[in-house]
Amino acid sequence: MGEKIEIKEERLSAEEYIDFLKRTDLGSQYPKERFAERISRLVNNVSISLVARNEGGLVVGTLFGLTDYVYWLYVTDLGVDREYEGQGIGSRLMKAAHEKAGGEKDIAVYLIANENAIPFYEKLGMKKAEDVMQYNQIEWTDFTVR
Repeated sequence: MGEKIEIKEERLSAEEYIDFLKRTDLGSQYPKERFAERISRLVNNVSISLVARNEGGLVVGTLFGLTDYVYWLYVTDLGVDREYEGQGIGSRLMKAAHEKAGGEKDIAVYLIANENAIPFYEKLGMKKAEDVMQYNQIEWTDFTVR
């Protein structure tokens, strides 16, 4: 495409993020229960909120993360508009988030990867962990944001 994509720290509205989800594969990672309410809390409360926009201002990539800015960064959401995949936007978002949290010499990065995204994360040098624990009592009805 050759468009200039700008990445900056920015809070999205729930509406703008939901619109973005319709154009990505992230739109099927959330439960249906209280979706709009929970997305509103998500966009307002993450530690790191990075947004990639095209020249026209359209959101074409996002990364949300939780961090203590000392030891770890947990990436909750990383997505790229299907029309903009393969342009390095996801890699740029990960690098920017890692730096924002404190840099690779101090910050370990964790995330739960969609099966289809594992090759992307492996290209970034990430490895599957065997020591992650989980407690999940969430009511979860699968659906896709449309």
